[in-house]
Amino acid sequence: YQQALHTVKQFANTEKAFTEAAVRNLIFKAESRHSSTGVIPGNGLIECGAIIRVGRKVLIDGDKFLDWVRQHSGGSK
Repeated sequence: YQQALHTVKQFANTEKAFTEAAVRNLIFKAESRHSSTGVIPGNGLIECGAIIRVGRKVLIDGDKFLDWVRQHSGGSK
């Protein structure tokens, strides 16, 4: 059993479709947050298990992340 866990930098280098900044932005938006107009819900990356936090370290489960992308692509055929 081997789970594909990557740091943000490793994941961005492996999956060329995502820049490191884009992945970090998605991680930032993964948790619910407050704004002046109320609560903004998270994007679901944490709930699907794609983001794993170990202390300050953020790891990405590559398979679950890509599954999440496919589910949110909008036009699956």
